[in-house]
Amino acid sequence: MTQPRRLTVGDALDRFVPIRKSDILGALIKQQAFADDAEREKFHLLCDMLASIYHYEYFATLERLRNDYYYFNPEIVPHAAIDEASIARSYADLVQTLDALLKDANFIELPHAEIGDAHRRRTVLRVEVKAPLADFREVRFYRRGRHVEPFEVAEWFGLRRRKIEAEVFDDVVMLAAMKSQAEIGSRREVKALERRKMRPGSVLLKCFRNIASGDLNALFPNVRVVMSNADKLFLGVPALAGGIPILINVYTTVTVLFLVLGFYLGVSAAVEDKDMKTALAALSGLVALGGFVLRQWVKYQRRSLKYRIELIDNIYYRNVNNNAGVFDYVIGVAEEQECKSAFLAYHFLRAAPAPPTADELAGRIDAWLGATFGVDADFKLGAAPAKLEQLGLLKRQGERLSVAPLDPALAQLHRVWDDFFPAARPVAAE
Repeated sequence: MTQPRRLTVGDALDRFVPIRKSDILGALIKQQAFADDAEREKFHLLCDMLASIYHYEYFATLERLRNDYYYFNPEIVPHAAIDEASIARSYADLVQTLDALLKDANFIELPHAEIGDAHRRRTVLRVEVKAPLADFREVRFYRRGRHVEPFEVAEWFGLRRRKIEAEVFDDVVMLAAMKSQAEIGSRREVKALERRKMRPGSVLLKCFRNIASGDLNALFPNVRVVMSNADKLFLGVPALAGGIPILINVYTTVTVLFLVLGFYLGVSAAVEDKDMKTALAALSGLVALGGFVLRQWVKYQRRSLKYRIELIDNIYYRNVNNNAGVFDYVIGVAEEQECKSAFLAYHFLRAAPAPPTADELAGRIDAWLGATFGVDADFKLGAAPAKLEQLGLLKRQGERLSVAPLDPALAQLHRVWDDFFPAARPVAAE
């Protein structure tokens, strides 16, 4: 069985580390860079404290996102009154905070032009879909991680199958903001929102896993299946070939049918026997035409239903989280990435024989990840040095970086943690 292939550095690999935090920590502790078990325990404690500090800081971000999202959550009806200016400010804060959080988690925003181009080149989901952007106030897509995955696609109406490889995004987050009541310009849009049980001005958040790059258009909330040109030919040509002869026969006899109807209604004085026979033939032709139209309509509905099922199956089993639950998921991902970067940066700076530059440090970590886990993560330090410096653990000598030894580093992290809760310190008795 062919396995998915992670994209290489030459394919512009993303900079996130696709390995669990606990696995990285366990591998670091097993290294021969510690004098004894006591030193290993100190390093483990330092990593635990770093994780706790990051968790506390990200919890504040989570609370801010929840507060900003309260007025836009489609699953609840806000009870607190709020003016338009406050709504606009909350929306701007929500988008800005979520954008920064997603970038902390190593997500990359996708431009809409790239999404449309990828859909035109799609190879996996063969359904033709339409998703008008004009129905929304704003739509954003973020993706993280890419790999190439093998697929089997059907051709020639299922008579032939071909194996292909397609680019697949590991994680995709979508933000879709509905228009406010004042921005909705037609009754059709209002009815569409009511049909979907959506409030004007609400914001949909969706998180998906393993989405082919050409299938991003299928994730839009207002997506609808349309017939491709091949489907139109498949249904239209037989319809024309079978319907035209029936229409010709009906057209030549329908005047006689009206004549007979006029006789029974008292409009015409008399009708001949041959006209009665022609009228019955016309009536039979109309019944045949009605049956033919009904049969073609059923074929159209069956094919449309087949495509809808294919579209739903493609999305349903790849949906990871929705709306406010996306915050918890992304916060966890961002927190894990920050911890992994900090663990790796501190350990390799501490174990370095001489202070390295940021590029030298990243190269050593990248080589270690490849040798230890067999992955080419194209490791980038990102904000790790700046955050270690903010915590008082990192020192700079020009471009050279170094960190405090374990004991002073632990003492410094204790001071940072205590500063989070200054009111909890005991008050000295007078």
